[in-house]
Amino acid sequence: MRSDGSSGAPEIETERLILRGMRRDDFDAHAALWADPQVTRFIGGKPLTREEAWNSFVRYFGMWALLGFGFWAVTDKATGRLVGEAGFQERMRDIDPSIEGTIETGWTILPEAHGQGLASETVVAMLAWADRVLPDKRITCLIAPQNTASMRVAHKNGFRAFARADYQGGEVVLLERTKT
Repeated sequence: MRSDGSSGAPEIETERLILRGMRRDDFDAHAALWADPQVTRFIGGKPLTREEAWNSFVRYFGMWALLGFGFWAVTDKATGRLVGEAGFQERMRDIDPSIEGTIETGWTILPEAHGQGLASETVVAMLAWADRVLPDKRITCLIAPQNTASMRVAHKNGFRAFARADYQGGEVVLLERTKT
């Protein structure tokens, strides 16, 4: 963590959003996001406790420091309010086929902000960043097949399925980004 309390992530501005590094004072919003059953129904299947949310929050800081990529706080440009989280990670997941060595893409938008195109706007911006900063890295994601909204966002951004796998007791689709 930097002396300003942020994760050190670069700031990215879009038409309606600012993707910025997480700050220590974002924790309560992060915990509330991940305590929402609508958010977790396709991601882990159960809301996170405050302790579990803290562990994921700290992981965001560590990714930037250790790997040079990680997750951003997705904030509304007009209000500064956190509306989601998105970014890249290396999770060392116990999954077959393995996606170790790739940068795994993920995004989560608050349920009340769904249907406004914010996930697509976010993913376009962060993939443009990755194309500049990590041009030779394979970019992947995993999505529950029932999560049709995230599947649409992934497909619009060049992700194509390459496998299905069992992960933590549920089926997921593994996708990789193909640059056109």
